[in-house]
Amino acid sequence: MNVTTDNWMKVAAVADVPPLSGRVVRTKNGEIALFHAGDGNFYAIDNTCPHKGGPLSEGIVHDCRVTCPLHNWVLNLKTGEAQAPDEGKVATYQVKVEDGVVYLKLGGA
Repeated sequence: MNVTTDNWMKVAAVADVPPLSGRVVRTKNGEIALFHAGDGNFYAIDNTCPHKGGPLSEGIVHDCRVTCPLHNWVLNLKTGEAQAPDEGKVATYQVKVEDGVVYLKLGGA
């Protein structure tokens, strides 16, 4: 489903990403984690945890955060920032939903 137009990449159907789940999207920028958050919105961040490189797309999604599956670091899906006391940040990406399709903007937020 990866189709790119004007830096927007079609990555999934809304129905294919259940609420409170994540998916990995492989792009020219590397792996990006796409999440369907507890607020009903979609968010995208780098798939690699800043702590020890855990795959964030495999983490537990709660509210607008994801918990890394390796060492339980919690990252904010809106900002990419680690929750205190941990420190670090991952890149965030713009996401839009149109006609039941999720698009990811390449090049960052």
